[in-house]
Amino acid sequence: MIRVLLVDDQPLLRSGFRALLDLEDDIEVVAEAADGEEGLALVKEHRYSRWH
Repeated sequence: MIRVLLVDDQPLLRSGFRALLDLEDDIEVVAEAADGEEGLALVKEHRYSRWH
């Protein structure tokens, strides 16, 4: 399974990418962020939760 975190400041683009990725059986969108700062925080959160 490929786990993806989407980061883009345009909600419409994020939802479009998510809709495309959700069609794939081997890709899971685990979170979405509106900017890089939020994205990095979510990466840390999801990496930590994956191993603990």
